[in-house]
Amino acid sequence: MSNRERIVELLDVIPDYKIGYVLAYVQGMAADEEADDIFCQRMIENYENAPDEDKEELPLEECLKEWGLG
Repeated sequence: MSNRERIVELLDVIPDYKIGYVLAYVQGMAADEEADDIFCQRMIENYENAPDEDKEELPLEECLKEWGLG
């Protein structure tokens, strides 16, 4: 059984007075994803629309060192 199927199954045993809490939580989770997607799309658009002189190119190896991964 998938996690999604298990959640749907559990909804049948949650009392009606608690369903509002579940709904609020799920809506919050969905909103976070949408907000993240919008933020990332704006970052891409800002980069694509920036003048070439504002775009910094770094080799992957340098990025990894800067991030402490290499």
